[in-house]
Amino acid sequence: MTKKIPTNTITRNLCDIAAPTGNIYESVVILSKRANQIAIAEKKELTKKLEDFKNDRDTMEEVFENREQIEISKFYEKQPKPALVAISEFENGEIYYRMAKKEEEE
Repeated sequence: MTKKIPTNTITRNLCDIAAPTGNIYESVVILSKRANQIAIAEKKELTKKLEDFKNDRDTMEEVFENREQIEISKFYEKQPKPALVAISEFENGEIYYRMAKKEEEE
């Protein structure tokens, strides 16, 4: 990631999060959906990288000795959590979202 995103939680003002949508609950739904998208993308990327190390005849010794695989896993563990990335994108106006049209009552 090229952006500086904190890897730990910080206190945020709820009014700032609610401001773009006018409703804190709508903002939280947007954040959770974006965090899920990020988590799925990271999982796919990690799985793809770890597929290179997959072997049908892995023994316990081979699993513990594979340093490259361990380094890749450590790299992903150090990445900011998807929720923190989503909040950062939301605060910077980098998330596109739209509200479903409400049907008019007759």
